Amino acid sequence: MSDFLFGALRVVTALGGAMLVITTLSAAIRSFVLPRNEVVRLNVWVFMGIRVVFDLAAKLANSYERRDKIMAHYAPVALVALPVVWEALVSFGYTGMYWAVGEGSWLHCYQLSGSSLLTLGTIDDFSVVGGILTYSEATLGLLLLTLLLSYLPTIYQAFARRETTVALLELRAGTPPTAACLLGWLNHDGSVQNDDAQWAAWEQWFVEIEESHTSLPILSFFRSPQPGRSWVTAGGLILDAAALLFAAVDVPRPRQAETTFKAGCLALNRVYRFFNAKAGAEPSSLLPADNDEAPHRADFDEACQLLADKGLRLCEDRAAAWAQYQELRSRYQPALEFLSRIMMAPARQSAV
Repeated sequence: MSDFLFGALRVVTALGGAMLVITTLSAAIRSFVLPRNEVVRLNVWVFMGIRVVFDLAAKLANSYERRDKIMAHYAPVALVALPVVWEALVSFGYTGMYWAVGEGSWLHCYQLSGSSLLTLGTIDDFSVVGGILTYSEATLGLLLLTLLLSYLPTIYQAFARRETTVALLELRAGTPPTAACLLGWLNHDGSVQNDDAQWAAWEQWFVEIEESHTSLPILSFFRSPQPGRSWVTAGGLILDAAALLFAAVDVPRPRQAETTFKAGCLALNRVYRFFNAKAGAEPSSLLPADNDEAPHRADFDEACQLLADKGLRLCEDRAAAWAQYQELRSRYQPALEFLSRIMMAPARQSAV
């Protein structure tokens, strides 16, 4: 190989290594520092590659409980894998740059890169340019680890707030939780319109879901401590209760309940669009949910009977109420079904 071609190869290798390092650093910053919901392709590839392995393992499980136990490890493993992949890519990028500036063979450059990145200090025979690269690599290695470690408390605080609402909702909606039972609990004082504080708390929960589950998308896959719970089914339960209230109960719509319904539809649909349109996942390509069918007319009639038994005044035109309920549910049903599939949410019972 001529000196010109060899020199050109060194330049291309240096530029390629620098680009790999810059791309990796950009992915880390956009993942945990940038305060907006931006898709990071590098992270998507890591998460999807690990998800394939977990999907294969989940397919071998013969019950939802075993699938849930397997998938509970997916998000933590994927999150821990991120800095490993980032540092591996940075190491490869710097290996190319060390070789380009003449630090020795590829093996020696790889050892130098690993020593610098992990701050081991086992390789010290480098040039001035190599020394600059070494210290910059050591700085980046600490930065990447610090980014993840500093944001772990943020992730788990958001998870804890989310799951507190999910657990409280189960206490109010019965076992198994249903929208009709939840409305019956809201009607504890004889008027379902008097519990604005509860609807306001759920509105705040939906706002936090929309923000946290798009800016930190791996948080969506952290499963509830109890296998029968899920933030997806909890969100669907609140929206089903609101839709049932608006369609079937013969009272003026509470203003706060309407606001909560809008916030819930917005939150679920934005998380749905984030994963569906940008991550490239389609519902049909993923494991099916245990039960993703929309409620039928018989389920709606059963829920109405339960509401009547709890003392709520219902609309006389049941057919019109059913049509209105279907229209309201269509605003979030596609998002709910899609998120139930990719999150492997537990099945909901009937009674709407």
